[in-house]
Amino acid sequence: MAHCLIEEAEAILDKEIKVLDKGFVRLVDYMGGDARIVQSARVSYGEGTKTVREDGALIDYLLRHQHTSPFEQVILTFHVKLPIFVARQWIRHRTARVNEISGRYSIMQNECYVPAPEDVAFQSDDNKQGRSTEQVAPETVNAVVADMKSAQNAAFESYDSLIGQNIARELARINLPLSTYTEWYWQIDLHNLFHFLKLRCDSHAQKEIRDYANAMLDICRKVAPLATASFERHQKGGVTFSSEEMVALRRSLEGSPSGLEGKALARFNEKIKTGIQL
Repeated sequence: MAHCLIEEAEAILDKEIKVLDKGFVRLVDYMGGDARIVQSARVSYGEGTKTVREDGALIDYLLRHQHTSPFEQVILTFHVKLPIFVARQWIRHRTARVNEISGRYSIMQNECYVPAPEDVAFQSDDNKQGRSTEQVAPETVNAVVADMKSAQNAAFESYDSLIGQNIARELARINLPLSTYTEWYWQIDLHNLFHFLKLRCDSHAQKEIRDYANAMLDICRKVAPLATASFERHQKGGVTFSSEEMVALRRSLEGSPSGLEGKALARFNEKIKTGIQL
């Protein structure tokens, strides 16, 4: 099985893609691409890559029918600079290998995330973990941003003072804010990366982690364009229905009541709405 060299991926290696105010994502390394997926899938009967059209059709079939193991043959390694609160959401995806900078060994840099004015929002009334779409007055936005910066500066002044007194780094760091930037190397296979992107590119994900996910999706398009196109078609841009919802969908198409009530009906209608929007 030959080494996969992908010109588009080589062109972006080690190049920082800016995310948020001070963060970035960069592709450090990759192993395999579309060719590796089809080589892996066809190995059982001794055939490798064919035409782009045939390879694309095979990849699309594999992803559509959830034959995941060939996608696990493709590995991507990222270097990411991100706020700690984003990292704590991100680390819930446990199917990757991670090495993060340690505040026990290193002096933490006075770099904190401050949201752009257009990203300052009120709490949503109907979503406990989301933001309202109601516009915030400019004077309120300015006050919020100023308050955040003041608190961040105060925290780092205290941190620098403790470091200056030779207090242990592992203790000096503990009052630093969640907005502090950290860095890590994050390595993951393409199958599990697609799962991460489906969740974190979604409009329900927090805006800050969604920005990172969208940057990584662009990188995926360079490394494995056929596989990423299939992912966007069937997973990112798709909607799944339960067996009960499929029955309700058939009834609705026949012009009959769906048979669903309460929260089940609300979820069903939301999926229909999402599918139409997609």
